[in-house]
Amino acid sequence: MGFEKHYVNRSGWLRASVLGANDGILSTTSLAIGVAAANVTRDPIVLATLAGLVAGALSMATGEYVSVSSQSDVETADLTREKRELETIPEIELSELTKLYENRGLTKDLALQVATQLTAHNALEAHARDELGINEITQARPLQAALASAVSFLAGGLLPLLISIVAPVNQMVIYQYGFSIIFLAISGRFAAKVGGSPVSKSVIRICVWGTIAMVISALIGYVFGVSLN
Repeated sequence: MGFEKHYVNRSGWLRASVLGANDGILSTTSLAIGVAAANVTRDPIVLATLAGLVAGALSMATGEYVSVSSQSDVETADLTREKRELETIPEIELSELTKLYENRGLTKDLALQVATQLTAHNALEAHARDELGINEITQARPLQAALASAVSFLAGGLLPLLISIVAPVNQMVIYQYGFSIIFLAISGRFAAKVGGSPVSKSVIRICVWGTIAMVISALIGYVFGVSLN
């Protein structure tokens, strides 16, 4: 008999990867569209897209690392405090664990038995999981999150960069928008499949908000380009 497949096991890296890929596609495309709307030559578009790709990947990695590290620091502090309390006031900690199981529906006697056995097996693990909500699946992993964000951003951002190199300059905005919507739809479908969520909802959501972002970028680029002429 095999194990059940749970999508929550993928939540950490999936969130970082999907966010990175979508941001890579959307931000790099929006930048390319904004510059393309203000220029009639290819070089500024390619240069801006490349700069946005590199800067975006580094920014995503740094931001993800800092935010997840902060979460990790909080978890570490909680675990250290919990370990100290288990050493100094084990009776109170056992009572707290028992009360948690009672609140979840166990009888008082059964809750005490469960708490006692789990404490004997691994007290810190039991309190981390059931009192603090920290377990192997949800535990913060800064380096993993940062790497997933950076790599996925680069993967997503390379697509509009390639288009900025090969697409006709006079139709750059149309090409960038059309292909980015396809890329975003594929990304949304992949995320939905891997995460076990409805595909249509994911695709529509990302395409609608992506369109809004790119339209605003095109308008800004157009206004900026007109103001220079």
